[in-house]
Amino acid sequence: MLILAFESSCDETAAAVVRDGREVLSDAIASQADLHALYGGVVPEIASRKHIEAIAPLTDRALQEAGVTREEIDAVAVTCGPGLIGALLVGVNFAKSVAFALRKPLIPVHHLRGHIAANYIAFPELEPPFLALCISGGNTMLVDVRGYTDMEIVGATRDDAAGECFDKIARVLGLPYPGGKPMDDLAQGGDDRAYALPRSHVADSELDVSFSGLKTAVVNLVHNAAQKGEAIDRPGLAASVAAAVSDELVPRTIAAARQLGRRTVVAAGGVAANSRIRADLERACRENGIRLYLPPLRLCGDNGAMIGAQAYYESLCTPYADMSLNAYANLPI
Repeated sequence: MLILAFESSCDETAAAVVRDGREVLSDAIASQADLHALYGGVVPEIASRKHIEAIAPLTDRALQEAGVTREEIDAVAVTCGPGLIGALLVGVNFAKSVAFALRKPLIPVHHLRGHIAANYIAFPELEPPFLALCISGGNTMLVDVRGYTDMEIVGATRDDAAGECFDKIARVLGLPYPGGKPMDDLAQGGDDRAYALPRSHVADSELDVSFSGLKTAVVNLVHNAAQKGEAIDRPGLAASVAAAVSDELVPRTIAAARQLGRRTVVAAGGVAANSRIRADLERACRENGIRLYLPPLRLCGDNGAMIGAQAYYESLCTPYADMSLNAYANLPI
């Protein structure tokens, strides 16, 4: 089954052609990161306009790189949520028009299900059930993946996402947007015990996390140092932040896997590219006899291939959408 898939939930426009959920024939991406870096974060209106400009040429590029014609496409897939509503609407309405014009089925895909499915592309042997740690700029959650379309959230952030925490702290440190990679680069060689930073504990749910306290603590630390004229150990602070985020995520991932009896864990989302989190996950899973799948860096960020991968399994289990399909800023997984 050849699926033409679209992703436009935030600031990357993507179009891809995927065969049978596992084989990527093309994956064309247009990033807006440099543009939004001027503002220190994503500007929704600008993102939407750039999606409009990019999506049609990207579609032609994806088809050309895949070596297929429009008529050979079997179905059209698109991210319908969650994400920036204006950005999502561009992708959803374009996909609807393509499906209508080509008389092809339309498959809606949840953005985070797509991130999880990126692992199917990288690891053909991977099959549910498993536990997924989904960590990105907008979402942080532990998902029990019972089947390709049967999933349940067992833990999540109560406030900020892990990626948002990295981005906001990077901005305070004067690092470029998006802040994940600059923070990771700065942390290399830094002392992760340079600063004592808080770790959260959610009293009524041991698998939930919170990053607002960490973010506030670092912002206050940097501002107080500036007011006193004191120098900040920037590599040490970046390393301490990475350690604090990892200490929130990794033990809870292992605890959730134990509670659910899962012997396989996968990571998904942009923050899964963080070197400290990857290293800590590898060590913790090894020590606990859990098999770990870490997606390659190229599949951690938003892309169309992951949407095409998940769309294949959605098509096997759920009805196709019609032309009333809408976009949703918030959407249960």
